[in-house]
Amino acid sequence: MIRYILKRLVLMIPTILLTSLLIFWAMSLTGGDPVMTILPENATIEQQEALREEMGLNDPFFVQYFNYVKGILRGDMGESYVTRMDVFKTFMNRLPMTLALGGTALIFSVIISIPLGIWTALNQNTWKDTAGMVFALFGVSMPNFWLGLMLVILFSLTLGWLPSGGSGNVRYLILPALTVGLGLAALITRTTRSSMLDVLRQDYMTTAKAKGASRRRVIYRHGLRNAMIPIVTAVGMQFSYVMTGSALAEKVFSWPGIGLLVADSITKRDTPMVTGAIILCCILMALINLAVDIIYAYCDPRIKAQYSRKG
Repeated sequence: MIRYILKRLVLMIPTILLTSLLIFWAMSLTGGDPVMTILPENATIEQQEALREEMGLNDPFFVQYFNYVKGILRGDMGESYVTRMDVFKTFMNRLPMTLALGGTALIFSVIISIPLGIWTALNQNTWKDTAGMVFALFGVSMPNFWLGLMLVILFSLTLGWLPSGGSGNVRYLILPALTVGLGLAALITRTTRSSMLDVLRQDYMTTAKAKGASRRRVIYRHGLRNAMIPIVTAVGMQFSYVMTGSALAEKVFSWPGIGLLVADSITKRDTPMVTGAIILCCILMALINLAVDIIYAYCDPRIKAQYSRKG
């Protein structure tokens, strides 16, 4: 198992390099001159050219990229063109806010979705099943930014119960977490229902009932445990999405996380910040997917044996 984990970590290297190359190339196509962002408006042409030379902007594209990769290998991801702050430190300062949002949204979604998915599977083709699937369809189809605006109108502007944006105490976290969590809950509900329906049709479930096991034991001990692999996959994928793709929700609520950082940096053509943040997000996603694989092994010993053979 340890050898398998080490192999996965090594395979992250080409993925990160390819991602950095694509992002670096995409940002080079956006146009704009970072020198004009950094220097004051009254800077002379000589000052502009000197800074361009110092930053290596006059070098060919692949020379710039090679120098960037060399900096990463030394632990230097560069400085923001806009704030002149270290990219890595800025990312790590924003990471706890995104972790708080993502973790809260995921806990909220799991608490709702797994019981709801089991309930709809046990009541297949009834009005209860239909109601659960309507909720799931509503959650999947609803854009985050629209739901966020509706929640702001209801709970902030109309009722005045919660702040409309920013960060502070727990009250500021509720609306962003609800916005992200409802969409996650819809997807996990559908996965849980589908997985439970497959398990409920298996022979060992009938055998457990025939042996006189209680309904609760049959459902949770024999059913849910064997249905956990697809559910863990869905939860892991959704957590990766929350950590790297919740920019719209963060933008709506001015939540100072990674998503808002990347969105603002793209708007300002801040190439080092965008490139560095996306590379770090890529590493984060790879680590989350690896953690999901490890959790698989604890859910199903057969998968652990497969990983041991791969190692």
